Amino acid sequence: MSKVILVASGKGGTGKTMFSVNMGAALARKGCRVMLLDMDMGMRNMDLYLGMENRVVYNIMDVITGVCRITKATIKVDGFETLYFMAAAPRKDDRDITSLHMEILCSKLKDIFDFIIIDCPAGIGEMLDASAPVADQAVIITEPGTAAIRDADVTERYLIEKGVPKTCIVANKVNVELMQAGLLPDLSTIRDIYSGPLAGYILEDDNIRISTNKGIPIVIKPGTYIERNFMDIIRRIISQ
Repeated sequence: MSKVILVASGKGGTGKTMFSVNMGAALARKGCRVMLLDMDMGMRNMDLYLGMENRVVYNIMDVITGVCRITKATIKVDGFETLYFMAAAPRKDDRDITSLHMEILCSKLKDIFDFIIIDCPAGIGEMLDASAPVADQAVIITEPGTAAIRDADVTERYLIEKGVPKTCIVANKVNVELMQAGLLPDLSTIRDIYSGPLAGYILEDDNIRISTNKGIPIVIKPGTYIERNFMDIIRRIISQ
């Protein structure tokens, strides 16, 4: 049975798109058919993180408004047999995307893909409202800063109110030394704030920043602690 996973964050810069891309890549490496939907209209980065910026012609807004068919906007990611994405529009415009649009789109995609991962813009807004009703679960990416933690809490509560049946948290950019020194909230403090479970944490690592800059999902290098950690987090999410 296909599953729609919404990836959200309370504030920008927490690593939401990085996580969406690597989650999709990891599932595709396991043989799952995965569609990544970039809903960050006007601020799209998913094509860059996948190294596919030169392949985008049509985008999700073109599909929603009938400019093109789904197949025209669906782009197969280089190096993967079962990973695809649909880019966000490069700029915001007056055309609306509603929850009905997303329901129709996702119902068609479910006939083809095992997982549909929706990368929403940071914070609460129209794209989150449109995507929440189709989500089977939501993953909220935060980091161990007071503002990010509070904003993620607000976002989780909002998604629960919108009817998303399952939520979980992933803490990114974790610096253990600063936590142990009491300079950042520790993982137990972060875990206790949210309704959903803490699916895992990702250490602050320059290699992740380098991989996104190069447009190469970091999980494609097998045997590293980062790849193993991502896989453990993803297993917890999809088994929720």
